[in-house]
Amino acid sequence: MVGSNVALAVIFLIQAAVGALGNLCLLCHYFSLHFTEHRGRPTDLILKNLLFANCLTLLCKGVPHTMAAFGWRHFFRDIECKLVLYLHRVARGVTLSTTSLLSAMQAITISPWTSRWAGLKEKTPRYISICISLCWVLEMLINVIIPIYVSASLNNKNSTNMKDFIFYSAVRHTQAKDLGFTALLSFPVAMCLGLMLWASVYMLLILHRHQQRVQHLYRNKVSSRHSPESRATKTILLLVSTFVFFYLPYCISQALLSIINQPSALLVNIVAMLALCFPAISPFLLMSSDSIMFRICLTCMWNRKLPNLMRKI
Repeated sequence: MVGSNVALAVIFLIQAAVGALGNLCLLCHYFSLHFTEHRGRPTDLILKNLLFANCLTLLCKGVPHTMAAFGWRHFFRDIECKLVLYLHRVARGVTLSTTSLLSAMQAITISPWTSRWAGLKEKTPRYISICISLCWVLEMLINVIIPIYVSASLNNKNSTNMKDFIFYSAVRHTQAKDLGFTALLSFPVAMCLGLMLWASVYMLLILHRHQQRVQHLYRNKVSSRHSPESRATKTILLLVSTFVFFYLPYCISQALLSIINQPSALLVNIVAMLALCFPAISPFLLMSSDSIMFRICLTCMWNRKLPNLMRKI
């Protein structure tokens, strides 16, 4: 039992530490471009918020579960526990909404000028900051109920009416109420996933059609696959598919947690691992799409000087 707890702690620690390092390095890269007056892409603001939400998720989910796996279960006071869980739920929701916004933004960006979305090409960059602000505000309002029903495990006085989630507890409701609450919270999730699916299919169709049109240029080694728009689109498609790959099992296991009266520690830990997978992996997917970005982030990780590489951009 001790060995399995140590293994869990190591897994959580690796996810949190490596993921946080990757997100922070990439976030510093985008901010350095901003302060050096480098003209960025319209999607850079979305990526900054996605990376920040990833850091918040890794901090609020990875650190408590790592400490709990090492045997420190009662390290939060009640107000601290409520705040950490609230911030995690908000960050998780922002990750979902910004990923769907990113896919929709890229679909509009690469759409042909003859399409029905052509009129939005010049307008969407002006509304990105408003959309992101709405994402944060809506998630804060939706999850405001979370602190009411959760508390630190140390403060539980009536354990028969509480569900144990290792380092915190939640009020136990009837199964019908839990199902209704889960369905209510799943509605915005379904909308965001539907938007991602539409945008992904639309981008794949555009790339396929464009590839067919320029197929005769491949013999001259002039391929649309190496254009900035095509490379960015494929990166976002990879990001979205990775998100869906990890998020769907997470949603299913999270629904089980809400229905089961007394969930096992194994299920709680599996849900936590799934929640940390995308925030830990996504920055490295973004780095892999740009060799210059990857070199800059590696330089940041090894504490070398950044300005020399910045001049090459």
